[in-house]
Amino acid sequence: MSSKGAAPPSAAAADPPRRTGRRQQRVAAAVLLTPFTALLVAVFLVPVGYAVYLSLFSEDHEGLGFGGGRTVFTGLRSYLSVLQDPSFLSGFGTIALYCVIFVPLVVISALALGLLLDSGLIRLRRTVQMLVYLPHAVPGIIAAVIWLYLYTPGLSPVIKLFAQADITIDFLGLHTVLPSIVNIALWSGLGYNMIIFYAALQALPREVIEAATIDGAGGIRTALQVKVPIIRGSVVMVCMFSLIGALQLFTEPMLMNQATPMVNSRFTPNMYIYDAAFRRNNYGLASAASVILLIVTCVLSYAVTRWSGRRERRA
Repeated sequence: MSSKGAAPPSAAAADPPRRTGRRQQRVAAAVLLTPFTALLVAVFLVPVGYAVYLSLFSEDHEGLGFGGGRTVFTGLRSYLSVLQDPSFLSGFGTIALYCVIFVPLVVISALALGLLLDSGLIRLRRTVQMLVYLPHAVPGIIAAVIWLYLYTPGLSPVIKLFAQADITIDFLGLHTVLPSIVNIALWSGLGYNMIIFYAALQALPREVIEAATIDGAGGIRTALQVKVPIIRGSVVMVCMFSLIGALQLFTEPMLMNQATPMVNSRFTPNMYIYDAAFRRNNYGLASAASVILLIVTCVLSYAVTRWSGRRERRA
């Protein structure tokens, strides 16, 4: 016979299973996050910490530079030297102009190709995808060598063809060397970014496209007002990755430095860092420049993310 005044199960009695479940969730999250955390520490935080440490020290030589070197703490002196160096600031100006030309060009071209492939207007779609993607499989240094051959006067068949039409062109001149570098980067990166957009477009719900068609939207209107807004996340990701890659520009101008005086040894911030570390043996200066470049990259990436988040909330 049950008692009328029996008390319901207390909250304390129900807590152990709940606490056990939470503990299991925390253990599972810790196990899943451990590989990522280990990689983040090993390949990012430790190198960054070591670069910051190196940037605070310098090696001084006694006896007019002929004596033995000793490492001394210099604080922020290397940072001030980098920020007051006109060649470093000029490199940032060059890379800013490169970003202004390259990033919109590669994003718009890749998006247009992705939309064209998704529309079904192109025959032999897989063959076209492979041909456009193929340059991305070529290592960057090999691509730069190929294009350097095509840019070099006296060797290039392209320049000879222009010459036969009485057109004189110098791909390595003062005003053409930067567009020539952009052309190499575009040739290498277009196919990769096109694949990202094409995959995002293929994942769109077909019902949405059919509804737009039934409402009378043409192909171009459907592409610009329906498909592109839905894959906004992929567009932002490609913009951010292209921007980060552009800030790290090194291989193409480094090879062109051997062929034209228009590209000096400090043409970009990365070339400045290489020159400081391996030609001038000033690791403190190179580390300070690296940390400044990292800060600029993080700030720009954060700005792109914030800008895209605001636009998404307004939409």
